[in-house]
Amino acid sequence: MLKRKSAFEDRYNKFIHELKNEIISGKLKPGEFILPENTLSKVYDLSRVSIRKVLAELVEEGLIEKIPGKGNRVTVPNDTQKQTITLGWFSHSYELEVVHKIIERFEMLNPFTKVKLQLLPNSQYVYNLKQSLKHESGPDVFILSDYHFRELMDSNSLDIIDPYLPYFIDPEKDSYKQVFEMFTYDKKIPVTPFVFSPVMICYNRRMFEEAGIAKDFKMENWDDLLELATRTTKEMDREGMVNEYGFCFSSSTNRWPVFLLQNKGSFMATDRSKSVMNSKENIEALNYCADLMYKHQVSPIFSHGSNELAENLFMREGAAMILTTYYFMNEFRDHKIEWDVVPPPQNDTQGTLIIGGALGISANSKIKESAQAFVQYMVSTEAQTLLKQNGCTIPMLRKVAEDNHLLQSGIHPEKYNAFKEAMGFSKTMKDLHLTIEETELVEREMQFFWANMEKAEDTCKRIEELLNSKQAVNNV
Repeated sequence: MLKRKSAFEDRYNKFIHELKNEIISGKLKPGEFILPENTLSKVYDLSRVSIRKVLAELVEEGLIEKIPGKGNRVTVPNDTQKQTITLGWFSHSYELEVVHKIIERFEMLNPFTKVKLQLLPNSQYVYNLKQSLKHESGPDVFILSDYHFRELMDSNSLDIIDPYLPYFIDPEKDSYKQVFEMFTYDKKIPVTPFVFSPVMICYNRRMFEEAGIAKDFKMENWDDLLELATRTTKEMDREGMVNEYGFCFSSSTNRWPVFLLQNKGSFMATDRSKSVMNSKENIEALNYCADLMYKHQVSPIFSHGSNELAENLFMREGAAMILTTYYFMNEFRDHKIEWDVVPPPQNDTQGTLIIGGALGISANSKIKESAQAFVQYMVSTEAQTLLKQNGCTIPMLRKVAEDNHLLQSGIHPEKYNAFKEAMGFSKTMKDLHLTIEETELVEREMQFFWANMEKAEDTCKRIEELLNSKQAVNNV
């Protein structure tokens, strides 16, 4: 028969567990003295004999040392005493370089903890993450994009996360509303937002200057975008080849819906009761997108959803403008192009999409206190400052994101702060009211339209019928 634990054993175990965790997680630093024995005796309702027994155990383990006449002091650990946190990250991430720097600094501040980076393929990231956690080889802390978060949400898999948001983070005061909305489920935030970016327009300053466009140009509406794209498109040569396009359109689902938002369009009704894809607002927005490619010929014809092809064309100065994010702007650091950034234009209203990344803690982690300490550091002013100083990616902390003293020429564009204007009208992918499965359906069915094989009216009508049919099946 199992022995029943006594109240004394509970208090004793709580004391040794909490004290060890405070040392290992870095809350108590090497060189700091722990509370006096008589204070610990009162806090944990234990005799001083019991307190001394626990402290003697920690002295034997090398976690503390007894200083005669002064008390017990946390020691500098050796390698065998260090605890290892595994951090899961995208294998192809623009932030990898700075993540290494953040880890190095965290380990310096927390000598009892090491951080091991586990890179997971970008393709099927959630599947690989869940499999590694299932086989207990997964990370203690991991990065999630807002897309991956929705993927977990739709598949009822958020239970792989141990909900955690650092106590010192106030979403409304310390960040931006949309950044936290991306990662909210059932009015709760189970992960800690880390970085974000609205979808913006990057433009080539040289190509604009050669086209005679003033430095203080305005791009307030769709007509302005078309005019600028027309002026920066170099006419076809004798062989019918375009040397430089004014704009490069991407049919990715986190790019082209920007035009829907700017025309008050949407995929589904707000309550998700039915699809509203076949609306005049959507048809108008899609026709504008298609006209950029086929009618005005200011954009190359891309009938697929790859952002990389559009962005690589921009880097090779084959396009004067693209829709992109601050994440990709990190690619420009070592390139010769002169570039800058502006918010997207509007039609009936202003609108753009915002995407982001957050940190989750594994529900299966055996070192959750240390994992929490690491997440706390990742969103601290120091770590967020390292992120800002070393790249274009926007840190979650508002005071760091908007700190102009951290901007550096050669890394940040002159108009880096354009994101602040865009945040006033940014929408999350959740605001489109599509599930991941429905998003993939729309992406597949749009291919006929992008390939100029179908009119916008027919595409919108067909997709609306498919979405409503799927809704009917799910509601049975």
